[in-house]
Amino acid sequence: MLSQYNAVDIETILREENPSPAFPPAADRAAWKAIGEAAGEAVVADLLAQAEAAANSSISQASATLYLEFKRKGERRGYEALIQQRRAMLTVLALGECLEYQGRFLDPLLDVAWAICEESSWAYPAHQTELTDPDHPIIDLLASMTGTQLAELLMLLEPELEPALSKRIRYEVDRRLFTPYLTRHDHWWMYNTRDRDVNNWTAVCNGNVINAAVRLERDPARLAEMIARALRSLDDYMATFDPDGGSTEGPGYWGYGFGNFVLMAQSIEQRTNGKLPLLAGAHVRDIAQFPLRTILSGQSYVNFSDCHSHVSFPNALLVFLGERLELPGLLKIAAVQQGEAAQRREGELNWGLRNLVWALSPQQMSGEPFVPAKHDWYSGMHWMVARYNPQDPRALVLAAKGGHNGEMHNQNDIGNFIVHVNGESLVADLGSGRYTQAYFDERRYTHFTTQSFGHSCPVPNGEMQMPHVAPQRLPGNILKHDPNNKPGKFYAAQLLEHEANDDIDRMQLELKDVYPPEADLASLRRTIALHRESPRGWVEVVDAAEFASKPGMLESVLISFADVELDGDEVTLQGEQGKLAVRYEPGTVSVRVETVHDVDLAGGPRDVKRVIFALKSAQQQGRIRLSIVPDEV
Repeated sequence: MLSQYNAVDIETILREENPSPAFPPAADRAAWKAIGEAAGEAVVADLLAQAEAAANSSISQASATLYLEFKRKGERRGYEALIQQRRAMLTVLALGECLEYQGRFLDPLLDVAWAICEESSWAYPAHQTELTDPDHPIIDLLASMTGTQLAELLMLLEPELEPALSKRIRYEVDRRLFTPYLTRHDHWWMYNTRDRDVNNWTAVCNGNVINAAVRLERDPARLAEMIARALRSLDDYMATFDPDGGSTEGPGYWGYGFGNFVLMAQSIEQRTNGKLPLLAGAHVRDIAQFPLRTILSGQSYVNFSDCHSHVSFPNALLVFLGERLELPGLLKIAAVQQGEAAQRREGELNWGLRNLVWALSPQQMSGEPFVPAKHDWYSGMHWMVARYNPQDPRALVLAAKGGHNGEMHNQNDIGNFIVHVNGESLVADLGSGRYTQAYFDERRYTHFTTQSFGHSCPVPNGEMQMPHVAPQRLPGNILKHDPNNKPGKFYAAQLLEHEANDDIDRMQLELKDVYPPEADLASLRRTIALHRESPRGWVEVVDAAEFASKPGMLESVLISFADVELDGDEVTLQGEQGKLAVRYEPGTVSVRVETVHDVDLAGGPRDVKRVIFALKSAQQQGRIRLSIVPDEV
């Protein structure tokens, strides 16, 4: 329990310990020379080129009307792009000055840091919607991360910067973060309450407020109080992880939420000379292995929930955890993704700095690739990942899930599964950021991806899974649930069987409780298995329904981005790299294909195929069985 550390004991430790700096200031030229040499000439030259470009660029102007675009039109990207550009400028200018130390980036640094301080709000428009109330600043993801970046700017370059900037940063961070953190209780992400459960926000917001406080707060009593409050809150965050270390938010949010927790834990451990060891224990080590256990191939990961299928983690996070917790697999993943800077949060000063200081050595870069296990299982959230041949990145992989429909970033996808072959998910999860009105149902559903219609799930009697109903947002950012709505955790799968051996990996779920009464279910059992038969293995999916009052209809759906061909008793899914043959029983089952014009906020429009296998007639007890077999491309 992190909350075992109370404010009194923390303050005593803070007053007793006088640690060396967490990272060398720019004036420590020997240290920065070594950092530059370790990074290599190419990396240093690229950073200096970026700093020169930033120094010669104008600072983007973020207007009040642009901020309100989210409230008016639901558009947030325009404003976010401008303010993120500012923070990226701050990062390359600060690192460029630390590496070169000639003073030519100090004036541009002053300008961009001052502009950030003058932003009326540090919160994202989607998290505030109204123009800021200066007496009630909102602490959200961006606000807390901005505090860390400005604090670490001073950590590196305070003596070289204008004294007025140092005073301004300390004032703004205290006004926007420290004081509301200590004096208000309307931060929804702070604790599990009857109105809201915690998620990655809890780690990001707490972690960055504390990171900033460790750098800036001079009063040990006040710093101790903030740390104690954060650790109590983070007990709730750590409790969101499965007993085996899994997160229902998916690997992408592991990198974001747990990554910021790790940065905070490291800064507290450094500040207390290890007297508060927040990264100790088996549970932390299990959580750290989540990427190793959810990898499909290359940089493709199990993307259940609000997660992209292609994930890139901050390299510094993987290197730090790999070395600290003796997990060499994380170092191997870091070596594979080296060079994907744009997806590793390097536009943020804290990660940009650490990617320089916590870097892979040449020996670590040249090692053998990571080989995952044949079978990974998360007992709490019912995630199964089965690999036909982990040594072969092109081999068949099955990922399937149970769980409940009140999970973090929930998408009403109990029983959903992914079939991945030749480095491509041909039975796919739509993942993050996709919205469409193509399947709007005014009773319950608005977004394709957040309902079971957009996932490879059974559809009994035309009914979708019961959703986790979002709470109503009231003035003051207070959330209120409708007391007539059951919580999402009520709509849960029952795990009936799970086995894993040399021949088969299999999971069976009872799904009747996740559908509304209109589905008329006495039972709906889904069995998902990877058979390890030569030459390439195959996946079996069986949906067996028993209806309560009268014969009913059942559909089993596959979601895919692939081209779909229908031919007799076989359906072919042809992707860019892989190919699957899906066999069914044409005597009792028909098949049809629907195309949904989907929008990925990261990648633009893309067609999604719903391959629907349906009973030809109503049955009291009906079964749909699919055999999914890899085929040569």
